[in-house]
This record gives sequence, C-alpha cells and structure tokens, in this order.
Amino acid sequence: MSTGDVENWTGNIAEIGAAYPFVGIETPLMIAGVVFWIAWHARQLAMESRELEEEVRKHGNAETLNKIINDAEGGKR
Repeated sequence: MSTGDVENWTGNIAEIGAAYPFVGIETPLMIAGVVFWIAWHARQLAMESRELEEEVRKHGNAETLNKIINDAEGGKR
C-alpha cells in the first residue's frame, strides 16, 4: 500500500497534499444534489396531482363520496 511521497509524518499536514480524491468538488456536488432533490420533489408533486385527478374522475369528488356515504347510512336505519 502506497502512502504517497511522505517521508516524515511529523510535518505539517498541509504539505502532504490531498487526503482524499476529488478535493474541491464538494460544493458543486452539494449544489447538484440540492437541484436533483428539488427536481425530484417537483416531479413527485406533479405525478401525485395527476393520480389524484384521475382518482377524482374515476370515483367522484369529496361531495359525491359524502353523499354516497350519507345515503348508505340513511338506508341502514
């Protein structure tokens, strides 16, 4: 296993160099992650709205459902 060109570990850590790959790309990756996260939420909202509209078309709206429930409860009495 190579530890780089370090000959003496008692020196200044800044002189050793990068301690991990892709140093300096943290900020762009964080920005890309936040953009992806917001885009994902926007897409989920659009998909769920579309599904809700489809369910309302298929089964009726809240008023229609409440009328059906009230009629069913009235019919049992």
